[in-house]
Amino acid sequence: MPGIINLSAYKFTPLDNLPAWREQLKTVTVAGGLRGTILLSPEGINFFVAGERAAVDALLAVIRTMPGLADLTPKESESDDQPFNRMLVKIKKEIIAFGVAGIDPARRPTAKLPARTLKQWLDEGRPLTLLDTRNDYEVRLGTFRGAVPAGIENFRDFPSAVARLPAALKEQPIVMFCTGGIRCEKAGPFMEQVGFKNVLQLDGGILKYFEECGGAHYEGECFVFDKRVGVDPALRETDSVMCFACQMPLTAAEQLHPHYVADISCPHCFNGKR
Repeated sequence: MPGIINLSAYKFTPLDNLPAWREQLKTVTVAGGLRGTILLSPEGINFFVAGERAAVDALLAVIRTMPGLADLTPKESESDDQPFNRMLVKIKKEIIAFGVAGIDPARRPTAKLPARTLKQWLDEGRPLTLLDTRNDYEVRLGTFRGAVPAGIENFRDFPSAVARLPAALKEQPIVMFCTGGIRCEKAGPFMEQVGFKNVLQLDGGILKYFEECGGAHYEGECFVFDKRVGVDPALRETDSVMCFACQMPLTAAEQLHPHYVADISCPHCFNGKR
């Protein structure tokens, strides 16, 4: 049996005629037996789908006929099993919920830093602050060595987290990162809007860094939003799982804890604590 191809991409570009595009994309995903999620909005597209090679190629061919998406280059990985339960094609106000007016990544983006350049800077010990824009439960599976976590439970909390950062950082170089880059597309312009003068975003996020640089300067694994839960720097699925009760990601070591009972509890929610 051929392996499952996991395809993910996003792009901020003005889109219209969304209902018609939704129907066309639904048709091709159903025909190919694909599963995953495609989000369409006036600000662009965001998708993560999985299926056999011919089906994902057919979908990508349709997506590339959409305005501004001809050069779209998705991230690709393989898995033994289908990581999604169903196929959803939705029209949303935003392709990544943020809720701050005036943020327009398509027209006013933050400068991007290539993965290999970040590795070089870290190899050199260049002074910079690595800012992890992900949620706390993602950060706990792994992050860059020395990175500053935003300290949030939801991306909509990011603006309040920025308000807590030391004022001195507004003058210093900051490299922000997330899983695949999309959250930084909005986090970066927001930080610039509130006075941060030297902000860069890691192009393609952690997953692109893993692809090009492996695990250098990174500790642990990377949380992903599908059945795999986590991937290592070689982009292989790890043994991490989600707690059935509290949905906290658990490493293989944490699953050995006496308070971990599959489908019942984990050290984070045992006896109702969290």
